[in-house]
Amino acid sequence: MEQVSTTQEIEAKSKQVISTLYGDVTDFRVNETFAMPEKGERLAWDVQVNFMLKDLKYTVDIEIQEKSGEVTNARLIDTMTPL
Repeated sequence: MEQVSTTQEIEAKSKQVISTLYGDVTDFRVNETFAMPEKGERLAWDVQVNFMLKDLKYTVDIEIQEKSGEVTNARLIDTMTPL
């Protein structure tokens, strides 16, 4: 596994995770990125992404370990029909 520390690496890893979990999605974008923990040495990234799949908009939260690039948590936050 590779270290994930730049914006480009975070986006690439997030897209890889979403493709693995959901297949071919459209309109993928990273919504927010937070360092974990908030104070002290950064250990992981909390990444919130949005994408479209079968006319539904999904929001998924992903936790990526910085040093190994391992994903320790991915959870669906919201699914909605866009206006």
